[in-house]
Amino acid sequence: MAGTPSRDPSGVALIVGLGNPGAEYIASRHNAGYWFVDAVAARHHGAFRTETRFHGAACRVDVDGSPVRLLKPTTFMNRSGLAVVALAGYFRIPPDQILVVHDDLDFPPGTVRLKSGGGAGGHNGVADVTRALGTDGYRRLRIGIGRPAGRAGGVDYVLGRPSAPDREAIERAIDEALEVLPLMVGGDWERATQHLHSTA
Repeated sequence: MAGTPSRDPSGVALIVGLGNPGAEYIASRHNAGYWFVDAVAARHHGAFRTETRFHGAACRVDVDGSPVRLLKPTTFMNRSGLAVVALAGYFRIPPDQILVVHDDLDFPPGTVRLKSGGGAGGHNGVADVTRALGTDGYRRLRIGIGRPAGRAGGVDYVLGRPSAPDREAIERAIDEALEVLPLMVGGDWERATQHLHSTA
């Protein structure tokens, strides 16, 4: 384990995994954010429940004694912000305590990176979260899925299933991020970033 820090006001109170609902999308690259929060729930004994008022599936877990809300919006990707604003508003969670987890074409499978603020990089879910919150002042965990070869379409690629080796690489990246989750929850972003960004 990378560390067991105490809770800090700059840490994480809400983790949002971006994805699309429905059996046809569950294994698609675009659902890497869902895969991450599912892994957090499994490791920390959480159970998702559909919450109509939050437009998604949600649960609470404890990470080293700190409560963390997990959210999987079920509004489809381009309306993800509706769910984020609903849950964050209800529990009075400010944007700087929100971590949005999403797939990223700019990194190969097996890569995971942290980012604070900035543009959406063409990701419709991230763009909608920023629009709904009225700020880009939240953190992102970017899970690499790679880019399609040749002239293959981006939409078909992100909605398609990764190959077995790519899926294994993505799962390894998720495991790496789980190892530093206590650091993120505790607000030790420097150590979390150093660990993830030094991992191949």
